[in-house]
Parts: sequence; structure tokens; C-alpha cells
Amino acid sequence: MIELIDLAKSFGDLTAVAGITLTVPRGQLFCVLGPNAAGKTTTIKLLVGLLRPSRGSARIAGFDVQTQPMEARQRLAYVPDFPFLYDKLTPLEFLRFTAQLYQMPEKRIEPAIGEVVTRFGLERFLHQSIDSLSHGTRQRVAITSALLHEPEVFVIDEPMVGLDPHHARVVKDVLKERAARGMTVFLSTHQIYVAEELADRVGIIHRGRLVAVGTAAELRRQAGTDGALERAFLSLTEEEPDAPPDPDGGLLPTQSR
Repeated sequence: MIELIDLAKSFGDLTAVAGITLTVPRGQLFCVLGPNAAGKTTTIKLLVGLLRPSRGSARIAGFDVQTQPMEARQRLAYVPDFPFLYDKLTPLEFLRFTAQLYQMPEKRIEPAIGEVVTRFGLERFLHQSIDSLSHGTRQRVAITSALLHEPEVFVIDEPMVGLDPHHARVVKDVLKERAARGMTVFLSTHQIYVAEELADRVGIIHRGRLVAVGTAAELRRQAGTDGALERAFLSLTEEEPDAPPDPDGGLLPTQSR
């Protein structure tokens, strides 16, 4: 459902993503972990078509994001770490706008809105201006709008930012339920416990490279650790203290995997 094929992106002399190859099948909940500036968000922007790769390609449901953008985006929903919303609209207006943007049948729009609004506890905010809402409530509006048309692939960057424990639990439950029904989820997070709790598989990105992929148990074995996923993550992303400075600013030169 998601295919990254030797995907790479450079900005001048800096290589942010260094040849990532990865397949995420239908119905899998895949979490990406990595230190700051590891290349997670750049990878996501390449995946959803916001950046053009320096090399390689990304496919959604078999459609190339660059050469078949409309077909890919019809099957995709994306929530960035700081989602853009139309502040002067109400959540209800924004949800209706999103439904029409995805050309949902008119008879399906109101029932679908009612379903996601109830699940995410947004009833009392529906008629308020979005610019008056808290960060956490805005995040819930963004997530509900993305899920409204039941996308085949859902890409979300740092979904728990700003959410209280109750609504973070709702988001986790909804993502697991949707994945069980066949939606492919590609989730980036700094919160290791989120990946450990949710993910069918975890990928660790470090210095622009996908250094490990597997279940939490497989990653612990690969890193030669036991116990929490955190230990494996720290082991796999450990910097070499005696390594000479990298002329590319700490990022690896582009290479294939």
C-alpha cells in the first residue's frame, strides 16, 4: 500500500534522506522513530508529495506520488505536526468543506461527520470559530477531517502533540480500529511508548537512513538488548563519540539501501 523505493532528498550539500526503501502493506500500523533532525518529517513530505525527491520514488496504493499525484492523493490523508486549518471557519464548516473536497456523496457527508464528531468529542465546539479553539481541540479537528472520507492510507506526524490523555487514548483506539479494517497508517513520533503500544512494525531513522525495521521484539534482538523498546532505540541511534566531524553537517552522504 505504501512503497518507498531508494527515496532520497538533498538540500544543497546536506542529505536529509539517504536512500530509504520500505514497503508498508495494507492494514499495517507502521511507526517511524528517530532523533531530532533524523529525516522523519522530510520522509513524510516526500511520501505525501510536498517535496520532490532527489532520487527514488514513493507510491501510494500503486500510484507514484510525483507522476500520478491525483490518483495517489485520492487515497491518502495527511495530518502534519502543525496542521493548517481555516481559522475563520467553524469545525462543522471545515468538515463539510473537507468532505466536498474529497467528493464524498452528499447523502454520506452528514452521517460521516456525526460519527467522527461524536467519537472525538467535538459536539460542543462545532459552531465555534476554529481560531478560538485550544491547540488540542484543533488537533482533533484536523484528525477528524482527515479520517472523514475513510482514506486507504493515513499519514500523521506527531499525532499526540497537545492532546490530553483522554483524547490521546481515543486517537490510539481509532487508529488501531481503522488499521484492523484495512487502512494503512504511517505514523511519526518522538514518543517511544506510542510506537511500542500501537505499532505492528517500527522503523528507526537515523541521520537520513532507515537503520532498522521490525516489530518491537525484533528491534530489541537486533540491538542486542532486552526490556523496553527505548533501550533498542538508544542503542541503534547511538553516536560514535570519536567519529570525525562530517563535512555534510552531521548527515550521511546519499547512498542506496
